Amino acid sequence: MLKSRALTNMTINLKPIVHRGNPCIGCYFPFNKSVKEILKQFGGMRWSASKECFYVDYSSETLTQLNTFLRSFQLEVDTQSFKSEHWSKTVSNRLERDRLPLLTSEGQEILKSYLKYLNGKRYSESTLSVYGSFIEEFLRFNANKPAETLSKDDVRLYVEWAVRKLRYAISTHRQLISAIKHFAYFYPECSIDAEQIEAPKKDRKLPVVLGKEEVLQLLQVTRNLKHRTVIALLYSCGLRIGELIDLRLSHFDFNRMQLTIQNSKGRKDRMVILAESFLPLFKNYYLTYKPDVYFVENPKGGKYAPTTVRTFLKQSCILAGITKRVTPHTLRHSYATHLLENGTDIRYIQALLGHSKPETTMVYTHVAMRDLRSIRNPLDAALANHDTHKDDSSPYLSGDMYGIKTIK
Repeated sequence: MLKSRALTNMTINLKPIVHRGNPCIGCYFPFNKSVKEILKQFGGMRWSASKECFYVDYSSETLTQLNTFLRSFQLEVDTQSFKSEHWSKTVSNRLERDRLPLLTSEGQEILKSYLKYLNGKRYSESTLSVYGSFIEEFLRFNANKPAETLSKDDVRLYVEWAVRKLRYAISTHRQLISAIKHFAYFYPECSIDAEQIEAPKKDRKLPVVLGKEEVLQLLQVTRNLKHRTVIALLYSCGLRIGELIDLRLSHFDFNRMQLTIQNSKGRKDRMVILAESFLPLFKNYYLTYKPDVYFVENPKGGKYAPTTVRTFLKQSCILAGITKRVTPHTLRHSYATHLLENGTDIRYIQALLGHSKPETTMVYTHVAMRDLRSIRNPLDAALANHDTHKDDSSPYLSGDMYGIKTIK
């Protein structure tokens, strides 16, 4: 038995993760050899390089067993993450998919050919994975029908099932429709007319944006040098998380203070301006961690894990007292909004963000406060006007803020 004294104050965070399409229990903790050896003793426990954690397949029984197992070594265990509504939905979706028939041999061949078709169009690995999963699901849903007989009615029934049972968001619904349209073009033997398949309209939600002071506070509370450098670059260059992970040291041009983003979304390259204040931070980071190829690397070499960035960003937000739902993309939204508030022309912001259409960039005009602050609220104007024409018979607001009478 390992000495419990070595594990004093050690907390194991059990978090829900999806690994290779399966719901799993991820085990997160400050590196400790004793804990590592303990986890290896639990049946089915494996290491994930991409998630950078030990994990085991999820079930409510396994979660209970793992909790009891770890506590037997006098370890503290945190399972709060499994109580979220999002995780309940993930597990529910997995159970619904498991009820579908297995893919037939014909379906497997069609799916392989479909992925080759998408690959031939040079779609990204991420797109291949997402679209492939939708078509696999569609073919399993219609496993009792020959693929060449599939029609728009089969598409309608599948979409209705997915929206009702899997509770797909509108953005996911739109991706699903796009995947099926590509399938119709790829497999003309079926009776699906791609032009007759309609996608729901996009949500017009405003992006979550941090204030400038909140960004500075976020950087100040992030003590880890690597983490602080990553957050600073995400914000100061408006990077997507995938662009950060793929960023190489050779992409930095400190003589011209520029950063080249290569093969970004839509297979486009673009240039962004590096912040002068980022240079000393980068030098300190580079001399400390000595990355070899990529700007930020896994301690064992190779690309950094996006999940790690999301995890330490969330922790920094807690330390900074920021209650907004912040993701790496929130820093990109904040970058664009602050550029607009500083007076940068919307066309330049479009180029810096790498947007194909100006309409995509225009959303930031709805959250930028520079011009909105100059608009006088009609209530304030009415109160100011009343103050110059005092009339004791007129109704009043509470006098706490405006120094005027209170109704008795």
